[in-house]
Amino acid sequence: MNNLYGRRPGERQFGRMLAAAGVDPALVRSRTELADATFNTVYRVRLSGEGPGHRSLVVKIAPDPTGPTLRYEHGIMRTEGLFYAAAAGRAPVPEVVCADFSRELIDTDFLVLSDLPGTNWHAAREEIGDDERAALRAELGAMVAAVHRVTGPAFGYPQALSADRSGALPPSQPGWRAVFLAMVDAVLADAETFGVRLPEPVGRIRETVGASADPLDAVTTPALVHFDLWDGNVLVDRPAPGAAPRISGLVDGERAFWGDPLAELVSLVLFDDIERDEAFLGGYRSAGGRVVFDAETRRRLALYRCYLYLIMLVEAVPRGFSGPEQAARDRYVARHLRTELAALSGAGTGDRP
Repeated sequence: MNNLYGRRPGERQFGRMLAAAGVDPALVRSRTELADATFNTVYRVRLSGEGPGHRSLVVKIAPDPTGPTLRYEHGIMRTEGLFYAAAAGRAPVPEVVCADFSRELIDTDFLVLSDLPGTNWHAAREEIGDDERAALRAELGAMVAAVHRVTGPAFGYPQALSADRSGALPPSQPGWRAVFLAMVDAVLADAETFGVRLPEPVGRIRETVGASADPLDAVTTPALVHFDLWDGNVLVDRPAPGAAPRISGLVDGERAFWGDPLAELVSLVLFDDIERDEAFLGGYRSAGGRVVFDAETRRRLALYRCYLYLIMLVEAVPRGFSGPEQAARDRYVARHLRTELAALSGAGTGDRP
């Protein structure tokens, strides 16, 4: 579904945006809106001509900045650009050709990115055999481990670390437990603001998460975490007909934060258990990633699942998503959230439903 508050510029305005990126609008051969974008409005732009430079670009346009959003979503396009810059050389990510936050050419933020080869893994899943999938999961694991070696100045969302955008850090730097609980509090406050019906009362969710947060004190280094690496944000490509597929891109990095690398393992197997993904874990560990599945690790994973599921439930309302399909999706996510909350409170086993 498309964001109700998405921005779609006309040809003249779009041409000025391309010109700001150093692209002659006269070279545009086609502009296609990508239907699978649900927050930003995203276009693929193909250019004519020969010679150096990008022949295909991706333009991402943030929604109306005066429209309703979750608290963590304020300014997240800045975070996306930061993620690509930080992950460059460690994983295939787009190059930021232009980042414009002036809101002079259009009344919102936009990025112009290089277009990476391949198709998102979710769309290509039927074309990938079991052995190929295992090899890709191992390759992805190694890439993710490399990204997690990038460390930041403090825990939290990059765009929120300095309210004045100057880059100066706040005078005190709270630990991961305090930051994560504040992230949960923010999305719970969003649920109240937008009247979102959750499977448990907000106060009970806050109490359950807070009472289970002791294991977060073990996290002392803020690592770069994408936090949205489901198959739809992983690109795969076959470099030649009959060749083995490869991971060609990690995209949509706007949810990234500086935090616990273990949080990454939630979206990587959305609604499933990372402990079952031997191929991914083999690649992750072979590239230096460290994870041991003990009771505290599983509790941290349950906390991060709760946070992700809360985001998924709450974000649909300000974006204007509705209808039977959305209602079924909400029921499914709510069931998983209820299971994780039960696991944290000790009332359930934590088995994935």
